Formats: sequence, structure tokens, C-alpha cells
Amino acid sequence: MTTIYLTGEAKSPSNNPITTQWGLFFIGLVVDTESHVIREADCTATLTLTVEFVGELLVGRSILDDDALVESITERYHGSSQKALAASVRNAAAKYRDLSADSTA
Repeated sequence: MTTIYLTGEAKSPSNNPITTQWGLFFIGLVVDTESHVIREADCTATLTLTVEFVGELLVGRSILDDDALVESITERYHGSSQKALAASVRNAAAKYRDLSADSTA
């Protein structure tokens, strides 16, 4: 198995402690480049429960299916950083696609 680490970032709401602490919402993902499956996930949340829940939403799923990932976030994650989480996942997926395109070129 070959894995890579990549991040996605997005602006979180100004009233969110994440913005105060880190400025942006970041997500870190370990992705298997052969299957495109997310193996590990972490984020700049202030609560451990949030980090664990985000992992539950993403781990084991394909980074290439960001529409389904965002749909899952929209349906199940109702924290104040929902839009930032969705945008950071889209950002990470776009980076992954760019990396994949570069490696095949």
C-alpha cells in the first residue's frame, strides 16, 4: 500500500473557536494512492469528539467521491464549521486530483 498525506483548508465562521485558535479550518488526510481510500483523517477542531466524528465520516471512503463525502457531512455534521469542513474536503480532493494528474503525465 502506498499512502500520501494531504491537507485541505477553508475559512471557518468568525465566531468559531477554530478561527480564533488557527485562523482557518484544516483537514489532514492519509490516502491510499492505489485505491484512493482515505485511511486516516484529522482536523483542527477544538473538541476531540469532533475529530473522532469527522474521522468516522471520512475514513474508509474514496477521496475521489467528494460529492458523496460532502453529502454525508451535510446530512450528519451539524457543527458551526459544517461549511468549512465540506469546503476543506473539496479542497483536499482537488489537490489529490491534481497530484494524480501530475503523476500520470
